[in-house]
Amino acid sequence: MKCIINGGCLSGYRTYLISASGIVSAIIAYLIGDTDIFVMLQSIFTLGGIYFLRRSNENKGKK
Repeated sequence: MKCIINGGCLSGYRTYLISASGIVSAIIAYLIGDTDIFVMLQSIFTLGGIYFLRRSNENKGKK
């Protein structure tokens, strides 16, 4: 039960999962016609930036 409460095997990947779901939802919103291409790209670049910022912070201090 503690494994489920603490997140299990995905405990350190919350930011990555949120970024991926945001990118997928931006693409789906574009495909169904809710947004235009510029809003979709703006969302993808923002969420991609969050992903890469998180990725760069994890590597600091490690050899």
